Amino acid sequence: MGSVEKITERYLVPIIEDMIRQYPFKILGFHADNGSEYINKLVAKLLNKFLIEFTKSRPRKSNDNALVESKNGSIIRKHMGYLFIPQSNATNIHEFYQSYLNDYLNFHRPCGFSRDEQDSKGKIKKIYDSYLTPFEKLKTLDNPNQYLKPNLTMTQLETKSLAHSDTEFAKIMEKEKLKLFKMIGFVF
Repeated sequence: MGSVEKITERYLVPIIEDMIRQYPFKILGFHADNGSEYINKLVAKLLNKFLIEFTKSRPRKSNDNALVESKNGSIIRKHMGYLFIPQSNATNIHEFYQSYLNDYLNFHRPCGFSRDEQDSKGKIKKIYDSYLTPFEKLKTLDNPNQYLKPNLTMTQLETKSLAHSDTEFAKIMEKEKLKLFKMIGFVF
């Protein structure tokens, strides 16, 4: 997750670069909507630098952004709420995301992983019966090191994951979020 003061290429390029650096995996693709903040020479140059393929949503096809919109609801709105937050707080929010929320999501928050099951009529149904953190899911793959960036190992990620229990890290993150909200001026 990242936060910017304005949705323009001037603000987005440094944040995208920062998020790419923080992300532990080799990034093969970057998908965005048709906004000019993403479709411009600066973003294209940045993605080319990291050899990342760029794709964009089709005009007037709202389902193309369903994953992003669902994450906005299940993660951003859940943690940040729906209140107006002044632009001047974007840097502090971004620092919170980088220091706490992103690690919580990757190492301490379980996600449902589906498997396909075919019924008697041939219809494919998604069954969600496996709940793991993204890091735990990564460990179940064959040769997970192949997906990591160079100079990063599963041992390093395991150490980061085990530094705190899931509950302990959630409490740390909530404490830091409360500090952030007080700094923003939210009253509880």
